Amino acid sequence: MKPLFKDIILENQEFSPNTGIKRQHMEIPVDSEIIISIIGARRSGKTFLLYQLIEELKKKGLSNENIVFINFEDERLSIRSEDLDGILQAYQELYPHIALNTVYFFFDEIQNFKGWERFVRRLYDTKSKNIFVTGSNSKLLSSEIATELRGRTVSYTLFPFNFNEFILANNGPDNINTSTNRAKILKLCKAYMFDGGFPETVRFNRSFKIKLLQEYFNVMIYRDIIERYSIANVEVLKFFIKKILASVTVPVSINKAYNDLRSMGYKVSNKYLYEYMNYCNAVFLTQSINKFDYSEIKQSKSDKKAYAIDNGLLSAIDYSVSDNHGKLMENMVAMELIKNKQQVYYYKDKYECDFIIQHQTRLTPIQVAYSIANSDTRKREIRGLLYACKSLEVSVGTIITFEEEEEFINEGITIAVIPFYKYFLNKTHLSY
Repeated sequence: MKPLFKDIILENQEFSPNTGIKRQHMEIPVDSEIIISIIGARRSGKTFLLYQLIEELKKKGLSNENIVFINFEDERLSIRSEDLDGILQAYQELYPHIALNTVYFFFDEIQNFKGWERFVRRLYDTKSKNIFVTGSNSKLLSSEIATELRGRTVSYTLFPFNFNEFILANNGPDNINTSTNRAKILKLCKAYMFDGGFPETVRFNRSFKIKLLQEYFNVMIYRDIIERYSIANVEVLKFFIKKILASVTVPVSINKAYNDLRSMGYKVSNKYLYEYMNYCNAVFLTQSINKFDYSEIKQSKSDKKAYAIDNGLLSAIDYSVSDNHGKLMENMVAMELIKNKQQVYYYKDKYECDFIIQHQTRLTPIQVAYSIANSDTRKREIRGLLYACKSLEVSVGTIITFEEEEEFINEGITIAVIPFYKYFLNKTHLSY
């Protein structure tokens, strides 16, 4: 394996990639002497984030020779965990005069190989403190980090582009102070709602984007879930995932899914369905939120609301959702809140409220509607928001729409109706 490792090391040292746009909320130190772990969905930009870190190091004077970049999804690599030491041997044969403690190691999608964490720990403890790893499975990385790398690593989660990043990637306007710029922003907002924010898809037309997103989905299903977790009953898994994605905007009832499967003749236990739900979250196909409750135990036991990691992915695998602007809108808002590091819940009692944002002791109820021009929709959204505000003793609530805007007082509660683009471009709404 050493000759191949030498080739890969040299190829990557000579490679000069386009590093893309700078990602928000990802201020990663390059000289922390702590293992940096970056996790996130496939194709969300983890590799380009490593490239950006490498460019930052080069600007500080680091030479190409002091960089080892290995992408473990390179099809040429067919190795066992015991072969990983060959990376160090290959490097030392290439550069016997360079001390390993001055070398920066970048290991992309390293979770593909069992035992990677022991190799990284040994490298960190004995050779170099400059280690960066990425992976597309939060569960595997977090469990391995917890056991083998505890106290030695800091983790960051990277999602597909948030709305601000999507605007930058599409060369959108810097401000919304003119009618022309607002029109451009609204056009981009609609594209973001239907096509999502996976970085690679930005430059393609919609028909090709859909094919690409369907490929992402298939890789997540077959490689990241079925192969990695050795799923025997593939039909049940696929049915369950379709059930989850069809249930965006409503809590997922595992018991209902179980009964549906039983009625169709499938034999499966609730235990496996809960595991499937965890797998979908772990590989970043979905992200789940709990029902709000002041009791953390009740929160954890509640049915979860699951959202697709990206609106484009949701549209590409369920064509019917393209006609459901309300579902797309809520999924887009949910993921935008998560990407902006908000602590998000849903509220359900006598009436429902889409989201509760918690920042320390402050609670912010939020409803989401593509439009509230329809009187029945307006009445329903306001009713759920008022109920949540009063139950939580909050005096202000928000309704996020696609483009409608107003403010009024109803039953002593101030209700701000804010367009999606304004809410998420105006960071004063968000607490970090």
